[in-house]
Amino acid sequence: MLNFNRRRYKMKAYNVDNFAALIGIDWADKKHDICEHPTSTNKYHYTVVKHRPEALHEWAMDIKQRYPDQKIAIVCELKKGPLIYALAKYDHLTLFTVNPCAVAKYRQAFTPSGAKDDPSDAFLQVEILKLHMDKLSVIEPESAAMRTLSQLVEYRRSLVQDSVDLSNKITATLKNYYPQALEWFKEKDTYIFCDFIQKWPSLTAVKKARKQTLLDFFESHNSHYCTVNNARLDSIKNAMPLTLDEGVIVPNQMLVEVLITQFKVLLKGIEKLDKAIKSAYKAQQDKKIFDSLPGAGPQLAPRLLVAFGSNRARYNDAAELQKYAGIAPVIERSGQKMWTHWRYSCPTFLRQTFVEWAGFSIRYSFWAKAYYEQQKAKGKPHNSIIRSLAFKWIRIVFRCWKTNTPYDESTYLAALKRRGSPLLKFAINS
Repeated sequence: MLNFNRRRYKMKAYNVDNFAALIGIDWADKKHDICEHPTSTNKYHYTVVKHRPEALHEWAMDIKQRYPDQKIAIVCELKKGPLIYALAKYDHLTLFTVNPCAVAKYRQAFTPSGAKDDPSDAFLQVEILKLHMDKLSVIEPESAAMRTLSQLVEYRRSLVQDSVDLSNKITATLKNYYPQALEWFKEKDTYIFCDFIQKWPSLTAVKKARKQTLLDFFESHNSHYCTVNNARLDSIKNAMPLTLDEGVIVPNQMLVEVLITQFKVLLKGIEKLDKAIKSAYKAQQDKKIFDSLPGAGPQLAPRLLVAFGSNRARYNDAAELQKYAGIAPVIERSGQKMWTHWRYSCPTFLRQTFVEWAGFSIRYSFWAKAYYEQQKAKGKPHNSIIRSLAFKWIRIVFRCWKTNTPYDESTYLAALKRRGSPLLKFAINS
């Protein structure tokens, strides 16, 4: 999530009378179809703007000249991306975001035939904005420093996933002709593993290496455990080839060499991002709050800080964040039936952040571990317990964030004791 704040303004409710014009944008990669509706008339004007910085700037300035000293409401299906970044810098534009599903359902309601074109979608967005402005979310940029940190942590998580995928490809390829290398190095996301495969990409190659050459290699990569290194040497000496078929070995070896090169670039890129994240996170005033969270650590603490942001008015209560993050379940009722299910529409990275941290917190928080064991004893599945734990954590951290107070485990345990929480009783009895 790139912290362009999206929230429903309850303290400041927008309405159509606040704006000189309502504009819907049906975005595309090369151009944007625009429907403009001056609120003082019943007319609609349609234009097309190319997706170029100069063209977007010229269009935004033209609007400012035609509606001097007045606000313009713009609605788009995007929450982030180049178009939003380009328009967010103009003070005379207020950006609203609408769920693409809402536009699709609205279109389906009035065009059962399924007909669709870009200008009509821009018109539908204007109609939704005109009739339901109070229900739409406004995009309000965070500070540049917060947005920088937000993008860095999201990009890092994406690169980590890429490295996992690449590691799996390398593992699968090595299993085809050189499985012993996987036994010699348990952790694949290391330079020692990458450099070893690059230097000795096959069993035949490593068997030709001298013992001292191998020992020097291990030492140069800070592998100083004699028992581990000797075990590797013995295994190399006694290893039997999986296959001698050059038709298998040659292509797989070439593929591994290419993948290892990519893998090393990814590892270096992640290290570079880690340094940038550490520097950006260190400059944030709320760092002390998120450093205090059990199990957060250097990777998750910055992500949690970004999840909450710096604007204390962003959420009115913890429930808003729980719902927005997709942690709060959805309850549906029909007739006499009622059921609960997973919240489908939410920022995936934000939900992933809370769920990952909740899982780590079990190792470092007494009450979190007790809660996990309590729910497990009731027969609840692991994933459900972790989501439920994340739900509880959001409420706790929200209070810390609002009051600018670091989390303290002993203080929370004392509060549970005062309330006579059954959780503590379960922990003591178990």
